[in-house]
Amino acid sequence: MAFFSSLTPVFIAIICVLIGAILKKINGEKEKSETKSKPLSRPWVDEDLKDGSDHHLEEEEVDEMWQGLDEDVAHVPFFAERYSEAEMIKRSQTFYELLNKRRSVRFLSDEPVPREVIDNVIRTAGTSPSGAHTEPWTFVVVQDPCLKHKIREIVEEEEEINYKKRMGDRWVNDLKRLRTNWIKEYLDTAPYLILIFKQIYGQLPKGKKKTHYYNEISVSIACGILLAALQNVGLYTVTSTPLNCGPQLRVLLQRPANEKLLLLLPVGYPKKDATVPALTRKPLGDIMVLM
Repeated sequence: MAFFSSLTPVFIAIICVLIGAILKKINGEKEKSETKSKPLSRPWVDEDLKDGSDHHLEEEEVDEMWQGLDEDVAHVPFFAERYSEAEMIKRSQTFYELLNKRRSVRFLSDEPVPREVIDNVIRTAGTSPSGAHTEPWTFVVVQDPCLKHKIREIVEEEEEINYKKRMGDRWVNDLKRLRTNWIKEYLDTAPYLILIFKQIYGQLPKGKKKTHYYNEISVSIACGILLAALQNVGLYTVTSTPLNCGPQLRVLLQRPANEKLLLLLPVGYPKKDATVPALTRKPLGDIMVLM
């Protein structure tokens, strides 16, 4: 009995160790499960764009019988201009050389730009393809100096917070070589500001909502066409995505709740003393895979 009594503390210690190991394993598996289910922190994601727009609208919100689209669209013959191989090569090279001159310019002149030119580049952006031809974009063109300054105040206030808190050290350090900060003088000096909103859904009579398929991709393509159109007429811009400014700018510009700010473009001529970073672009072999 004395022998077994002397072993009792040992058995208790072993049992405690086993229980501790089991609990540790259970907690570890629980932490792994929580880590997998918990979304990664992405401070650079604009809260205003986290609107569930990639999800389908609730069934009760959608009129399945009528989406506000023509049920029977006439199909007409399509005639396309066809170029010779030599002309195709020449045109592709010329267009590449034109767009290869495109740069993000932060030093914009206040020199006036013809309004008709702005109208035409917006029309050009509106030729973009879109999901089910819903055309889910709104281009808000601002030229009023007071309104531009209010936009600048909103953007700079939020951008200072972005640089100091939201963006994180890695992003801020990556931007140092480009010499950017939260001061956006070009929002005052550029003759036009173009704010591109994506319509996450359309408006139907009696308050019903129309699904806008692939709305963000559709609007993004339109933005790319707009940048090419601006380059084509000798105007410059910088693609500005003002983090967490969307709600305030939407209210300021009196845009409806179904519109979310995607991009802000100051548009104008470069200042005579404008500078840009001496950057290079990846060669074709690094961006194209031929199979």
